[in-house]
Amino acid sequence: MMVDFTTAALVAMACWATGSFAGFFARRTPALKLPAFLLSLAGSLAIAGFIAAYWIVLDRPPLRTLGETRLWYAALIPLVGFLVEYRWKIAWLKYYCMGLAAFFLVINMNHPEVFDKTLMPALQSPWFIPHVVVYLVGYVLLAASSVAALHNVSLQLRSKSNATGESVAHYLALLGFVFLTFGLIFGALWAKEAWGHYWTWDPKETWAFLSWLAYLGYLHAWRYKIDQAKLQWYLALSFLVLLVCWFGVNYLPSAQNSVHTYTQG
Repeated sequence: MMVDFTTAALVAMACWATGSFAGFFARRTPALKLPAFLLSLAGSLAIAGFIAAYWIVLDRPPLRTLGETRLWYAALIPLVGFLVEYRWKIAWLKYYCMGLAAFFLVINMNHPEVFDKTLMPALQSPWFIPHVVVYLVGYVLLAASSVAALHNVSLQLRSKSNATGESVAHYLALLGFVFLTFGLIFGALWAKEAWGHYWTWDPKETWAFLSWLAYLGYLHAWRYKIDQAKLQWYLALSFLVLLVCWFGVNYLPSAQNSVHTYTQG
């Protein structure tokens, strides 16, 4: 199966790279615009096809391990770039998004995770798929918002205004926050069904709440019209909290006995 993944990953990255290259020249040669888009889209479709095949082989949704969630991330985040280009007519974000997708595929290629097909009882719940998928979509949107914010910061450092980029970063963060909120709610309902409690201040739960608060803080700051330069820095750095929740918390000593550690065979 890992050979199939390597093939799918290489095909996806080749499509993204070729599509990006064609997109660069499409500014001078408009005829390249459609081929560039189709090539870029084919990269995400290659990973989506692998996820579908992997689901069939595992006989369960591939959402259990960090490696499996990175597959979804790689398939989804370029789509955010395409949608932003369609809505706001800006192309630069999709290149960042495809770069992030390729980065996570490389991590999976270097650190493959192979586990058994079965799901532990806690994961055999109707809340499993909606909770994880909602969170993944939220993470994808918030990653894109942070990348957009970093782009805006780089322009601000060169004394250039970018009102459209700031709007993109804000609306992606707002939508991502909505998904984070539903993720917390679904997680609490799942916890009640699986362990009898809505909330236990498990390390994973605590960091999920902290990441939610970080973006709530951003939205409050935006509401009270804090300086845009500071807002873009805040939004760019907030994703670090989300990364700790997604990856970093697993390495904390307090998380070794966490009920949210599902990687044991």
